[in-house]
Amino acid sequence: MKSRHLFATKPVSRLLEEFGANPLRPTLGAASLTALGVGGIIGTGIFVLLGVTAAQNAGPAVIISLVIAAIGCAFAALCYAEFAAMVPVSGSAYAYTYATLGEFVAWFVGWNLVLEYMFAVATVSVGWSRYFVKLLESLGLGALPAALTSAPFDIGPDGVSLVTTGSILNLPAVAVVAVVTGVCYAGIRQSSAVNGLVVAAKVLVILCVIGFGAHYVDASHWKPFMPENTGVRGQYGVSGVLLASGIIFFAFIGFDAVSTAAQEAKNPARDMPIAIIASLVICTVLYVLMATVLTGLVPFASLNDAAPVAVALMAHPELHWLVPWVIFGALAGMTSVMLVMTLAQARIFLSMSRDGLLPPTLGRVHPRFRTPHLATLVTGVCAAVIGALFPIVVLGSMVAIGTLFAFIVVCAGVVILRRTRPEVPRPFRVPAVRLTASLGILFCALMAASLPGGTWWRLIIWTAIGVAIYFAYGYRNSALRR
Repeated sequence: MKSRHLFATKPVSRLLEEFGANPLRPTLGAASLTALGVGGIIGTGIFVLLGVTAAQNAGPAVIISLVIAAIGCAFAALCYAEFAAMVPVSGSAYAYTYATLGEFVAWFVGWNLVLEYMFAVATVSVGWSRYFVKLLESLGLGALPAALTSAPFDIGPDGVSLVTTGSILNLPAVAVVAVVTGVCYAGIRQSSAVNGLVVAAKVLVILCVIGFGAHYVDASHWKPFMPENTGVRGQYGVSGVLLASGIIFFAFIGFDAVSTAAQEAKNPARDMPIAIIASLVICTVLYVLMATVLTGLVPFASLNDAAPVAVALMAHPELHWLVPWVIFGALAGMTSVMLVMTLAQARIFLSMSRDGLLPPTLGRVHPRFRTPHLATLVTGVCAAVIGALFPIVVLGSMVAIGTLFAFIVVCAGVVILRRTRPEVPRPFRVPAVRLTASLGILFCALMAASLPGGTWWRLIIWTAIGVAIYFAYGYRNSALRR
């Protein structure tokens, strides 16, 4: 085995050839791609994690945590936009890394994207399950048995190990993943249409919460804005704000899913940068406004609930009428996130399979639907199993750390490719590229460092499994080496 084989890069010209021989259906314009990004961003983050991180980590200063996460994402988004316009293929950060840092690093990024997208589907399905149970209760239809609506495993007292809870599986999480997988299997046009309707519904609900809730905000709930540290790392104070930014970073990851749909865009050179940046800006504004209203409606400690938005509204009788709509918006919002992440993961599998690093069956495109149907099924089955067994706190932090590493590599890759392939046309260019990329790396590294130690151990185990798969299969079957 030679090191030059491990770090061989895939020529940009070959990526462009693959784009020219596109087996997918290019049907998405800038508006549809932006809706895809908004659909991927607004979900569990705004309906669950905002309240939980405010109560457990940052207090009202969760607003600062949001800004930190958004700034880190903004720098990474600019780098993604340059790559997506220059090399409009479905592999996202994996394809970009293959062209800049070589095959082994590309595998590492691709494996982390599996961690991002597949685990994101599982994470959101757990949040969806919690709101679904609340919907049944609010309608007086009775509750499902607790053993069928929660994970059989949870975090142990040491913060690293897993312990059993006595539950069997999270059945609603499995059911919603199955439905979403079916929609994604049927085709990108159908998926985009469903996503557009869902995005419109959840944004309307969020605007109602912000608009009506603003009239009942009590500024005294914002004092102290950043509560003093309790003596526990990550619980209030600066360390709490940083930890909250790392956790809530999960809320912003949907924008990079836009880049996985590059081969299904009508005009990727123009539409991809617009969609990536627009979706991030829109969602950042909505997140900050929602955090401001929620922490102003009730004391931040009250938001430590699986449905914090409903809790905040229930504290004000005048806003009770909004609660059913919030539950509906939360379910719709999280459904669209799962839809976008399933689409993204299937296309990552497609790209890696086409390069020979995964079995060729994952690269097959359905002759009628023009979708990577087998990759979609694998994504759905795996996400359903993960969501059925594990709690949201474990899954969310795993998604965040996998995404942060992918973002760091993309920021580095855009600078490297500027130096190694300056002649490649760039319809969109990152302004002040060295500074922008360096700040993106810095912010993402700070958020990764703030995550709990148990998350890092689980990342090491995940990486070890990925390396074993690469050397057992990917290295031997690499299309680039053949």
